This record gives sequence, structure tokens and C-alpha cells, in this order.
Amino acid sequence: MGTEDNENSLFQKVKSRDEKIPLIQIIDDDITMLIFLKDALEEKGWIVIANTSLDNAVSQYFDVNPDCVIIDVHLSKTSGFKILEDLQNTRKMFIPKIMISAVDDKETRLNAFRKGADDFISKPIDVEELVVRIESHLKRKQIYEQSVLMDELTQLYNRKFLKDVFQSNINELKRNDQSFSLAILDIDHFKKINDQFGHLVGDHVLSNFAAFLKETTRNSDTVFRFGGEEFVILFSNTNLSQAFEIVSRLLEEFSEKSFQVNGKNFRVTFSAGVHTILTNGETLETALDVADQALYKAKQSGRARVESNNQLVKDVPKRKLFISVIDDDAIIRQMLEKILQSMKIDHYEVNVQAFANGLTFFQSNRLLEQGQHFLILDGIMPEMDGLEILQKVKGSHYEHNILVLMLTGRKNQEDVAQALKYGADDYITKPFNISELQARMERLIYRIK
Repeated sequence: MGTEDNENSLFQKVKSRDEKIPLIQIIDDDITMLIFLKDALEEKGWIVIANTSLDNAVSQYFDVNPDCVIIDVHLSKTSGFKILEDLQNTRKMFIPKIMISAVDDKETRLNAFRKGADDFISKPIDVEELVVRIESHLKRKQIYEQSVLMDELTQLYNRKFLKDVFQSNINELKRNDQSFSLAILDIDHFKKINDQFGHLVGDHVLSNFAAFLKETTRNSDTVFRFGGEEFVILFSNTNLSQAFEIVSRLLEEFSEKSFQVNGKNFRVTFSAGVHTILTNGETLETALDVADQALYKAKQSGRARVESNNQLVKDVPKRKLFISVIDDDAIIRQMLEKILQSMKIDHYEVNVQAFANGLTFFQSNRLLEQGQHFLILDGIMPEMDGLEILQKVKGSHYEHNILVLMLTGRKNQEDVAQALKYGADDYITKPFNISELQARMERLIYRIK
């Protein structure tokens, strides 16, 4: 069998995909149902994150911000209603939640809606009906997001309104030749705060940071929640040195604030990138890109600092993304390595390396490299299989996030269940679509910084 035949047997034909692919999260410890739903929904071209471990499920919900969540009412270790209640009580966001259940009595349905469910579907599930209902919820979510200008959690303006304010300043620049500045602020080690104290404390930090920014910035400044733990400040009629001075003052003042949880005190810092818009031909996307690269410099230089860079984007170093393929099949390694090396991911310099087994991977000390890491693991290998590697990686404490995607050669329910239990961020079954693999990677990398 030639190389081309091998490649066709491993990978499905690449097709174009929409960058704004919906992400659906399924929480169900019935692995048969979970695999069935995941496969069916991925046929629609959606990205589906599956969870059997309830702790991982809640954590991932907050990390990836899904567009829709499906929760089974009857979970072995707890009630799906309890999960629904926890999600509703800890973060007020409009994310449609669909409850599924083998019990279809009136009280179960009423209980689901009382606790915040947006929909209820009884088993056995009609996939065609489920897809139509999800599409309806996704449309409602899109309409809602387009009509609302305020972020629910922080009560700051959202990124949609940022476009309007930016354009107003561009118009002012055209009329009066007044430059203005933009800063991206990112809370340092925010994932550690969530991991150590819980997402409720993380939300408390976000709300307090937002309130601090509103209180300490000038009336002419506009503050936005850009997403996750990132915030944007737009400084009207402000040059680079002025904006840099303001953000530096904010960093100094916020670093002195103390948070308390269960008798423990901790402080929070942020890193920031500042950019000044000097010409009316500059777009919001370009301004954000340059500020984001300056932010990356601040992170790489030790965090809790402010950086600026008004050079062209092409002159600014990109973030580093280390992709590691660990598979004992030499043909798969070679083809994946070749394909991934040609992959272009916005804002990242991609470094791809393949390993025949887990032992050589860990001996390479690759995880000590500073940057974002993405591991693609084969589930079954003779020396240290994918599950063993996954356990070791997820049980370690590195400064950076390590995202893991498991490859499975067959729909082995036990292997999938173990992978999800040990913390795999996603799994994909061979043969798979390369554009789908790229879309999954980009979505996870974008959502989990």
C-alpha cells in the first residue's frame, strides 16, 4: 500500500469549515449514550466536548464557554439537576442547557425547568429532533449576544460595543488628528485561582477587577470585558506614554488589593499590552493584534508588567505553540507531523515534534519549553500507552496549560471512558478529518489561554 493510500485510509477528505463553529458540551456518565450523541452531533460539523467525570465537566464548562450544554438527569454519582443548579448559581451567562432523561414524567420535567433548563428531551433520543432543537437554541443565543452590549458577570461593556467606540475614535482622529490608545489587560495565573479556590472565587476576582477598573479610570476612558480574564481599555485622545503611565498606575494599585478565601489571603496581578492608534486607516483587528503581542511580551518577561509595541504586527514575535504527536505508528507520525507543520494558527508560531512513545517524549523534557502545549496521543501503544501519558501529564504541575487530544482507532467505550476520566480535553476517532482536527485544536487553544 502506497503512502497516498495510507493517508486516505487514515484521514477523511478535507473540507472547508466556518471559523465560528458551535461548541457543544455533553455531561453524561453513560459512555454508550455519550459516544452516540458526540458522533451524531459532530456529523453536523459542530465541535463536541464530552465529559463523564463530573469534576472535569464543571471545570471545563467554565474554561471553554460552550455554546450549548446537554446534561443527563440521572448521573451515577450525583443528580444532573445538581450540576444544572451549580452552573446556574455560579455564573450568570446565557448558555442554553438541555436536560435529557429516560424518565419522562411531569414532575421531572417541571423540576428541570425550575432549576434553569432551557429544554427537556426524553430518551430514547430522536437525533434529528435534538439537532433541530439545538439549532434553535444557538440562533436564540446569537440574537441575544448581538442585542446585548453589557457583559453579564462584570457589568462592563462587551466586545461588540468595542467596535462602535473604536470607530467613534477613528472618526475623531480623522476630524482632529487626535491619536488614541488601546490596552489589553490579562489577569495573571487566573487558571491557578480557579483550580485552587474554585470558579466562584474566580468570578469574584473578575467582578472586583471590573469594579476597580470602572472606579479608577477616567471618565473619557471606556472599559470592556473582552473575554475570559481579558479586559480592554480604550483611552480617547491619549498618546502612548500617557496610556502606558495610566495602565502602570492601575497595575500598582490593583496589586495592593487583597482577596480572602477561607481565612487565606492572596493578591492578584495583571499583565498588559498597550498600543496607540496613529492613523485612521488602522483597523480594530490590527490594533488588538499589536496590543495582544505586547501583552504576550509582558507575560514572557515575567508577568505583572506593562509592555507596548507600535511596530507592524509582522515584526512582533508570535506566541509559541508546541504540538507533540506521540504515536508508535511511523506512518501516522510522519503524516501528522507534515500536516501540522503546514498548519497556520493565528498569533502562534507552531513547533511540531513527533515521538514514537511516551518514554522518549518525557526524556526530551519538551514540556519544560515555555509556551502553550498541545499533545496528540495515540490511545494504544506498547510502551507507556496514551492513558499512562495522559495521567502523568495531567497529574503534573507546569506553569502552562497542557491540552490533550486522544486518538482512538475504534470506538472502544472503556478506552474513551478512561481518557475522559483522566482529563483528556477531547478525543477523535480514526479516520478523522484534518480540518476538523485543526478546528478542534484552534477552539481549545483560543478558549483556554
